[in-house]
Amino acid sequence: MSAIIQGLLVGIVFGVVLQRSRLCFNSAIRDVKFSHDNYLMKMALVGILIETIGFQAAAQFGWIKLSPIAFIPAAQIVGGFFFGMGMVLAGGCASGITYRIGEGYVTALVAAVFFGVTAAAVRGGALSFVNKWFGTAITTTNNPGGVYSANNGAVNLTIASWLNINPWIIAIISAVILLAVILFTKTTERKVSGLNWVWGGVAVGVIGIIGYLSQKTYALGITGGWINLLRATTGSLDPTKPVPYNWIGMLVFGIIIGSFIAALLSKEFKLRLPKDPKTFAKVALGGIFMGFGAGVAGGCNIGHILSGLPHLAISSIVATIFFVLGNWFMYWWLFERQRSKRS
Repeated sequence: MSAIIQGLLVGIVFGVVLQRSRLCFNSAIRDVKFSHDNYLMKMALVGILIETIGFQAAAQFGWIKLSPIAFIPAAQIVGGFFFGMGMVLAGGCASGITYRIGEGYVTALVAAVFFGVTAAAVRGGALSFVNKWFGTAITTTNNPGGVYSANNGAVNLTIASWLNINPWIIAIISAVILLAVILFTKTTERKVSGLNWVWGGVAVGVIGIIGYLSQKTYALGITGGWINLLRATTGSLDPTKPVPYNWIGMLVFGIIIGSFIAALLSKEFKLRLPKDPKTFAKVALGGIFMGFGAGVAGGCNIGHILSGLPHLAISSIVATIFFVLGNWFMYWWLFERQRSKRS
């Protein structure tokens, strides 16, 4: 089976799961602080727990080489903060706006297009010069267990490669901590018509593992997929140099298809337009912030949080922290600050 068909199939299943679970990292991060609601966050933690063990097992069996995202501190700090702010403005994370296109949200499509165009500009396009501002990756020659991919002997930093200890030790410690949080914290109650937080998290984690085994070079991601879709569809504006669709591009296309199918079957599809036209400008700005942030930081919420944290990658830990801080800051600025003034 060709790579693009595999990517499409994984994407369709992922789109169904995202639509039926309502998993959005913008909401998950925001809700924990401002609504004291941990429902979506615990769903995400279940997925990360499963992937933490699954990725390591797949690498130990020699099925994949673990490929954590490069650690460029300033890039993950600045990019992470911009991405976190952008999620709030766009009304969803990278995966959230993608699956909501399949549900009929026109604003999600606008945000996604601006997200993809800006990310493409940062990664090899007109804005690629900004990457020089953030320096080069910090790497190591340590490759404990030989499970990490290496470029001329250089390995991207994870906790295990940084400390040069058996990756299983770090994976098991991380898994135990995640399991304790999942089991011993009270879960916010929600009435759901689709997948609950447990089964939604399990499904997301399993799909992440399948994605890694299928793509080989990494697990799931959204940013690179939007870049590929836009570049391949437009032919890089040069028909003499066509850009082929790839696995991750088809993953993103599959998410939209899968979400559309799930929304139709659950009678939740509806073409939705905002009441205030100014919303289009807001979500477009959010898409630009997310595209810039993900382009600089080396990944979005799926690339760093869902796929990067199970590697225990230093880059993804730092990016996640600043995704959270950017999200909380922008939500406070747009909503909580105004409430405080009124009170």
